[in-house]
Amino acid sequence: MAQIDKKKALSFKQKIAIVILVVVLLIGGVVYKLADRYLIEHVEVVVAEEAAGTSASNGTGTTASAETASSSAEVNATADDWSYSSDNIQIQINQVETGSGSDKITYYVADVVLKDAGSLKSAFADNSFGTNITEVTSEIASGNEAIFAVNGDYYGFRDDGVIIRNGTVYRDDPVRDAMALFEDGTMQTYNEEEVSSDELLAQGVTNTLSFGPILIQDGQITSDFSSVKIDSNFGNRSIQNANPRTAIGMIAPNHYVFVVVDGRNEGYSRGMTLAELADVMQELGATEAYNLDGGGSSTMYFMGRVVNNPQGKNQERGVSDILYIKE
Repeated sequence: MAQIDKKKALSFKQKIAIVILVVVLLIGGVVYKLADRYLIEHVEVVVAEEAAGTSASNGTGTTASAETASSSAEVNATADDWSYSSDNIQIQINQVETGSGSDKITYYVADVVLKDAGSLKSAFADNSFGTNITEVTSEIASGNEAIFAVNGDYYGFRDDGVIIRNGTVYRDDPVRDAMALFEDGTMQTYNEEEVSSDELLAQGVTNTLSFGPILIQDGQITSDFSSVKIDSNFGNRSIQNANPRTAIGMIAPNHYVFVVVDGRNEGYSRGMTLAELADVMQELGATEAYNLDGGGSSTMYFMGRVVNNPQGKNQERGVSDILYIKE
């Protein structure tokens, strides 16, 4: 009898051990899937570097490209901390502060006029297309000899959308409202499900960004933005409230305006709602305007330094891609 009870006890312990093992395997599987989707790098395409720049520290925690300075000198450019002027590129950056106390907003406006639309380019983190591949904006910008840059759409956090960069189609899974830049210096906002990549290429598209929402289309603010949803990926947070922001707008062909809003730092900047950002873009004269990735990603880079205050801590967050200006 004692022997039977002993066997039953052993069998029970074995069952418990099996259950524990199954639970551990299930949890491990879930953790791996989440890590694989959101953390582990997956390189699909390695992009040939347009130019390998030599980087040097500028002593402020960001990185400046030595080639940027020499290239600027070759084209007889003049520049200071807030402006750049050459025969091909005009950039003027202004810091704007509104409100006070807990309602204070600090944002940066870059007015950019180009002679040739080819000066506005895009670049991937680590010169690679895929998911979860990140570098901070200043590193990507420096590596591509950028004069000016902002973070892009963080395409690598999702696996859908239409991603065309520098004339090459990298992803073609239309799902949302997007933005396209063209070789004639124009910018258009559009619905990915209504315009094909082939049509865009035939029209001379150079870059598409897939985030949103559209802020201004044909000179008009598009909506009240009360129910905007970009995607449903794990870890998303609401974009309706006041947040750090990055946006691009077109005033006229080859005349762009970039806005980067700091936020989540009471007394310095609370951030902006989408409606407030649309109002700013309209006041600046944008006929088309589009919201890019924001929050901790929002970064403006100019001549070797980060202009704004990322994450309210002067600390950049890694991103998948940037838009940048180069001679």
